[in-house]
Amino acid sequence: MNKILLSFFGIFLIINTNAQLLNEIGVFVGGTNYSGDIGNEFYIFPNKIGGSFMYKRNINSRFSARASYSYLPIADNDANSFNTVRQNRNYSFTNTIHELAFGIEFNYFDYDIMSVLNGYSPYLFVEFAGFHYKVATSTVDEKVGYGNKIAYAIPFGIGYKSKITDTIGYALELRARYTFEDDLDYNNEDFKDLRFGNPNSDDWYFFTGVSLTYSFGRPPCFSPRR
Repeated sequence: MNKILLSFFGIFLIINTNAQLLNEIGVFVGGTNYSGDIGNEFYIFPNKIGGSFMYKRNINSRFSARASYSYLPIADNDANSFNTVRQNRNYSFTNTIHELAFGIEFNYFDYDIMSVLNGYSPYLFVEFAGFHYKVATSTVDEKVGYGNKIAYAIPFGIGYKSKITDTIGYALELRARYTFEDDLDYNNEDFKDLRFGNPNSDDWYFFTGVSLTYSFGRPPCFSPRR
């Protein structure tokens, strides 16, 4: 009986050791933009520079769990719009988003940075994010008071990744964030001076750029070097 238990325990250790996953850490740099009630109507039109720190845990050659912290300045001006109503209104704003996101990434092809043949793949991802930003809380004599707010977004996007070496890789990525808020541009329905735009249309923000990652840890048993 003891021999059987020891055998099962040994098998478990072998499986567990071979199932160690490959980790990735990296940085992401690119352009940010917002889409809402101020400025141009394009969804993707980067006009600020943002950055992000990332961590990924490869579940297998197709799926990865991912987490990131992002620093995302956003701004826009009605002068950038092709809409004459917005141009005549001439509003502008700046804000800064601090975001934590967690989600799943899916590779279209088998991806293994240790592989010669499978060292690249398009991919898509979906995440859940919490973010912090400033909101308008009051207005007195055309002077706006500001406060802090934490809200949630549904991020998703697409990308293309490829190896540079057996440990270094890069990716081109587009991240889109749909928020459940309409006040990233300081719109506030409670104050007449801060009420503008479409109250039924929530704000978006986008992050487009390139990442550089470093991979470490034991390669998965299902992904031999080839």
